[in-house]
Amino acid sequence: MKTVQFREALREAMSEEMRRDQSVFLMGEEVAEYNGAYKVSQGMLDEFGPKRVIDTPIAELGFAGIAVGASMNGLRPIVEFMTWNFAILAADQIINSAAKMLQMSGGQYHCPIVFRGGNGTAGQLAATHSQSFEAFYAHVPGLKVITPSNPYDAKGLLKAAIRDNDPVVFLESEKMYGDKGEIPEGEYIIPIGVADVKRKGTDVTVVSFGKILKVAYEAAEQLEKEGISIEIIDLRTIRPIDYGAVVESVKKTNRCVVLEESWPLASISSEIAYHLQNYAFDYLDAPVKRVTQTDTPFAFSPTLIDEALPNVKRLIDAVKSTLYRN
Repeated sequence: MKTVQFREALREAMSEEMRRDQSVFLMGEEVAEYNGAYKVSQGMLDEFGPKRVIDTPIAELGFAGIAVGASMNGLRPIVEFMTWNFAILAADQIINSAAKMLQMSGGQYHCPIVFRGGNGTAGQLAATHSQSFEAFYAHVPGLKVITPSNPYDAKGLLKAAIRDNDPVVFLESEKMYGDKGEIPEGEYIIPIGVADVKRKGTDVTVVSFGKILKVAYEAAEQLEKEGISIEIIDLRTIRPIDYGAVVESVKKTNRCVVLEESWPLASISSEIAYHLQNYAFDYLDAPVKRVTQTDTPFAFSPTLIDEALPNVKRLIDAVKSTLYRN
């Protein structure tokens, strides 16, 4: 095993796949000459050259459309958006072209593309630069949606995404690129659609994904001191969701709290709660609780940011509520 930063794990995944398959290439804003806005692609231009590591204009709709056309003609693009907030402009190509092409062409054209970049809140970036898009893209048939929470998962899942024949939305976090973690020295792949139990427990299941898992870990440590055992499930893949892993955990703990960075309405936490009442109702000893961002546009003020985001106290309160200890 070796210790790498999150950005380095992503770089290894892309570089290994580009060495393995000549049809894979990287394109996006500042990925080449500047080595990536967050230095994810550092050194890749030197290794692979300007025909496979391509700087684009700040025109997300345009270069996303180029990627769709390239994928339909036998190439496997990796598209880096500087932030998924900018990719709202590219949603037409992602949703109306890439996601639907296989169905609209009667199975004749696949779109093997990975759309990746920074997602979610990252401090004082205000309302238009602080959105989490998991539920937004998971709503669309034809897309696969991945949100890794650590370097190990990031590399294994990105390699799987690059090899996948369907379009994959790969959501990272600006605040995690410098996070460190262990990965194997050799090649490995993590299959898409398989959740991971990050911490075993017996009293309450906490389901989450992405960087907000850090809140779950901290809450679990505090609750352990009070004799409350938390099982933490990292979904990793948001579409398809590994419902089975969640249900099996709830059969053991009989309680569930879903922790999500984004807004509450039409959310992933709503979907998990629905699925549990449909397939694990008889195992639940308390209603499923949700801890999400407040239902408002994100603020610039640090005080309001603290109020808006899910935090340890809110999660602990939700866990205790399912145990009727409030």
